Amino acid sequence: MGSTGKIEVEVEIKSPASKFWESIRDSTNLFPKIFPEQYKSIEVVEGDGKSVGTIKLLKYAEGMPLITFSKEKIEAVDETTKSVSYSIIDGELVNFYKNFKANLNVGTKGEGSLVKWSCEFEKASEEIPDPNIIKDFAVKSFQDLDAYILTKA
Repeated sequence: MGSTGKIEVEVEIKSPASKFWESIRDSTNLFPKIFPEQYKSIEVVEGDGKSVGTIKLLKYAEGMPLITFSKEKIEAVDETTKSVSYSIIDGELVNFYKNFKANLNVGTKGEGSLVKWSCEFEKASEEIPDPNIIKDFAVKSFQDLDAYILTKA
């Protein structure tokens, strides 16, 4: 039986919370365009792409370590608090983590925003490391998305 854990990170960005949230919600279209080195494609397999129950298939670019694709299922969305929760339900990650659920929240901080990301996970075995590489990927994505939004302002 693998152990469980939680990782949390906060990232301060310069974009307004509303613009950043809109971009996160439009990640299906936006991310493959602005992050071609990370995403080959993102497609909605089930649902409307934004509401609870939606399943997205993410295909990662050639240079990404360890993973070629993942399927994410949206578990909860709150437009008022700018929060979304999703689980990884298929792909290479499920070989490493029996359960993997992430939460994202975008709040206002001064002129910009504070993005809070966390994940709860259960390792498939004790040898599996904590998913810090996924946290680092998320942080880089938030920073790169912020830079993209600021260039479009």
